[in-house]
Amino acid sequence: MVMKIVIIIFLLTILYSLGSSLIFLVKDHGEGNRTVNRLSWRIGLSLVLFLFLWVAYQLGWIEPNSGPVRYPATEQAAEPE
Repeated sequence: MVMKIVIIIFLLTILYSLGSSLIFLVKDHGEGNRTVNRLSWRIGLSLVLFLFLWVAYQLGWIEPNSGPVRYPATEQAAEPE
């Protein structure tokens, strides 16, 4: 449960950074460095989240889910003799 909270906090922070960069882009009319700084933060946070997920998977803290689609088990055909 703690891992889900950490991931959600990272995603919300990334979305906040993306939204604030859009606001700064509109307010500043393309002048200034605030938009670039926020987008740089977004890229950095995304990389940190990706690396965190990879390390957590490698250490066994998280496990992949099979997803919503379940494929039926197929029986292997008997080999002709």
